[in-house]
Amino acid sequence: MGLPPPSPLLLGLFLLQGVLRPLGGDLVFIPAFIHMTGPAVSASLVGGTEDVTVSLALLQDKEGLLPVPACGVLTNETEDWSLTVTPTVIRPENALDVTVRLKRGWQRCSSNEMDSFSESPCMVQTLLVSASRNSSCLAHLLIRAEIYANSSLAHNASENVTVIPNQVYQPLGPCPCNLTAGACDVRCCCDQECSSDLTELFREACFTGVFGGDVNPEFDHLCSVQETPGAPGWFPFLCVQSSPANSPFLGYFYHGSVSPRQHASFEVHLHTDLRDFSDFGYKQGDPIMTVDKAYFTIPQVSLAGQCMQNAPVAFLQNFDVRCTTSLEAYREQDGIINAKIKNGVVGGIVTPKVIYEEAADPDRFITGTETLLSNESASRNVNVEEHYIFRWNNNTISEINVKIIRAEINAYQKGSMTQRFTVKFLSYNSGDEKEFSGNPGYQLGKPVRALNTNRMNNETTLYLWQSAGRGLCASATFKPILFGENALSGCLLEVGIHENCTQLRENAVELLDSLIQATHVATRGNSDYNHPSDDWLEIIRADAPDTGADPPVSVNGICVDIPARLHIRILISDAGAVEGITQQEILGIETRFSTVNWQFQCGLTCEDKANLFPVSASVQFIKIPARLPRPLTRFQINFTEYDCNRNEVCWPQLLYPLTRYYQGEPYSQCVAKGLLLVSFLILAAFLSNPWTRTCKA
Repeated sequence: MGLPPPSPLLLGLFLLQGVLRPLGGDLVFIPAFIHMTGPAVSASLVGGTEDVTVSLALLQDKEGLLPVPACGVLTNETEDWSLTVTPTVIRPENALDVTVRLKRGWQRCSSNEMDSFSESPCMVQTLLVSASRNSSCLAHLLIRAEIYANSSLAHNASENVTVIPNQVYQPLGPCPCNLTAGACDVRCCCDQECSSDLTELFREACFTGVFGGDVNPEFDHLCSVQETPGAPGWFPFLCVQSSPANSPFLGYFYHGSVSPRQHASFEVHLHTDLRDFSDFGYKQGDPIMTVDKAYFTIPQVSLAGQCMQNAPVAFLQNFDVRCTTSLEAYREQDGIINAKIKNGVVGGIVTPKVIYEEAADPDRFITGTETLLSNESASRNVNVEEHYIFRWNNNTISEINVKIIRAEINAYQKGSMTQRFTVKFLSYNSGDEKEFSGNPGYQLGKPVRALNTNRMNNETTLYLWQSAGRGLCASATFKPILFGENALSGCLLEVGIHENCTQLRENAVELLDSLIQATHVATRGNSDYNHPSDDWLEIIRADAPDTGADPPVSVNGICVDIPARLHIRILISDAGAVEGITQQEILGIETRFSTVNWQFQCGLTCEDKANLFPVSASVQFIKIPARLPRPLTRFQINFTEYDCNRNEVCWPQLLYPLTRYYQGEPYSQCVAKGLLLVSFLILAAFLSNPWTRTCKA
């Protein structure tokens, strides 16, 4: 629909007016003409805007003639439109922002849904915005409104709510090519907003694949895909039998059930098709069950490092994890108080005994704090640590003790909180004595046992730092060194530009020495603390730094030979086997310091602000072979064909599961399985066609 003949002339006058008037300092609309296709348009009124009145009129262009506008008077024909005038942010005395908005005219566009994708506009009107002073017209803005039914005006905003499907049962985006809300996307045949007539125009050119809506395609290895191009002859024997509903595009919580997933504070409900064998006793690794046929859950850290809030607790498996959560998203969980746990006997129930303690230093757990302004001084409690102790007897649970450490914070406080969760299984008849790290040898992942002969209470262990918050050494906590696990940790020490070098060395040495508050380490996991002379090794401390040695010339902001890193090297070896399980022991331990030259780091200017000096500690376990390997002969050195380290083909490991190189299973089981496989091959050879023909002949 085009403009009437006089309209281009009037438009040209307005554009010429918009170019020439600012040169003389008069009022002018920028731009002077707007072609409107949306719900609102804006323009600027520039010039002397004092005592200026802005009005809106609906022009009736009958028989191709536009009426002469009247300034300062609003006609009664603008009930569908609203006019808003606001001063601009920059120079409000010389400019105004003028906005024209459609109020309710869109209802006529949405009344006829059959014509919602018509090519002609459903509303065509001409609006005139005038600026006047004392009934004298000074500037005009012409707006040509053409509203189409397939625009976002045709849909009520309150009804256009995006419904996100449950990824467990259907893909998140069933129609990825549907990119425009409220309108039909060309070539997108899965778009529900396209009418059947409109879809017929591009049905032969629809998007294919996942983007076109095929979000559950059958992959090539399914047995149901019979005509796979280029499929090998063995495809029918080694294809994958899987339900089409088990799509790789579904969420990772997919479990093949149609029942909705339920969440609880301390339990995850099971499905009716799973069996619960806890009434007949627990085995190591079995999930602990509640009387409601649900898992007893405690937050744990997954292999990917994510914190899983509803992770089941496994029988006889200890853990010590830390999870970081937002204070805004934190919700207190009281399910542990009312939890009833099966003890492993039919009808047996154990109720946890819970005690609460107040945190001595809440700032150690909460970082990045910010309190919203509020007239109320309400407070709430958050759990910063939860410690669970399970007492077990054979394959049953006899007692559960829980200690929860809480911190009181402001109800409107924001930030992040680091929570700690520990689970420990102890025998029913054990006291509070220290737990062994193995019997007799060390177990992987158990703390290295140590003692300090210079103290009355000589039981201790070796530590590393576990930083929190800003990573400062003042707020860092300790974690034990675990047997067989190499680790590296550190923290930051605040140092000023006028720092005394001798004092800095003493502080650094004191921090590093705090990790090794011991004189001996245990050779085995069950070494007796009461007999330090038996099965205990003295810690070798090499290159102890001299904290009092200063260079002859001292400069502010520069210190040399500052201890910055502690190296801990532990020699371990296999010491035999008990019931087929290899026992490992410690042969020696050495600590060594490494120093650096520190210089204060300045920005544009050297201000007297604290710098951060990093200190770190590393632990390395070095395994020594129990028996020294035989030296290579001259033939083995020169002839490298059978050397797996210097050739791509390793002939000695041709039958890898049957060789000594394979450590996945006991050697006797590998030989038995290998002989069984050989017998099957011999049987298949005898039953093959050549042998059958030989017997017939």
